Amino acid sequence: MTNKKTDMVNKPPHYNQGSVECIDAMESMLSKEEFIGFLRGNSFKYRWRYQHKDNPIKDLFKAEWYEKRLLTLLQGDNSDGSKSGKNR
Repeated sequence: MTNKKTDMVNKPPHYNQGSVECIDAMESMLSKEEFIGFLRGNSFKYRWRYQHKDNPIKDLFKAEWYEKRLLTLLQGDNSDGSKSGKNR
């Protein structure tokens, strides 16, 4: 019998019901701009309330997870991560 530890930041089981992960379904149904807003909003939410949670470190890791997903999405636009190709 294996004793796998559940990863509540990167692969929480309540977001992985069936064959499609919730975040992937969200990305499929939203426009790119809407999905960017979703990622930014979730990162902000976790950072906003982390001090008031039972496990503040976990919430900071969750915020980081959404930020990494956002960076990956934006880096797909241009190799330097900018949409216009100009550094801002």
